[in-house]
Amino acid sequence: MPALHTLLTFFGASLVLALAPGPDNVFVLAQSAATGRRSGLLVTAGLCTGLSVHTLLVAVGVAALIRSSPPAFSLLKGVGAAYLLYLAWMSFRAPVADRELGAAAALDGPELYRRGIVMNITNPKVSLFFLAFLPQFADPTLGPLWPQIVILGAVFILATVIVFGGIAVLAARVGAVFSRSERAQRMLNRGAALVFVILALNLALARL
Repeated sequence: MPALHTLLTFFGASLVLALAPGPDNVFVLAQSAATGRRSGLLVTAGLCTGLSVHTLLVAVGVAALIRSSPPAFSLLKGVGAAYLLYLAWMSFRAPVADRELGAAAALDGPELYRRGIVMNITNPKVSLFFLAFLPQFADPTLGPLWPQIVILGAVFILATVIVFGGIAVLAARVGAVFSRSERAQRMLNRGAALVFVILALNLALARL
């Protein structure tokens, strides 16, 4: 197990990285503003589940294989970009509805959770980031690296839950103000669609 001071340093770095603008926290922000706090928190849970998968991929060495295989990298990012474009289309077509009844009912919990998982897992850049970031805090002198990688991944996920949860709550409050106007709701839906398109293009243009 990594030393306590190492874990605290890693946790601080993880908080900063989670706060930095990126596809995942922008995704949480857009979803929360458009459909409420519950949606953002469920998406956050899905994203963190995806992070646990990436942690395991790094621990067993699969991420290194993805980095060395351009076709696998291209396939993953293609699937991820296509899914984001699908979300953009769904947001663009979303009807204006009562925030408490319509928006919450439009997407159930499992669907929102699944959105977060797919969004995160199909982004190969997350695995590559973990592959570069996590091992820096692992110490070979303390024993096998894979248990340390798993612990570090769990700490990173904890930091992500704290930051993304805060983003979900704050964005939902802003969205609640806009929800009083049908025009504002429509603008939020269109804005969410634009965010998804930008994220899709960013992922599609990613390079190893």
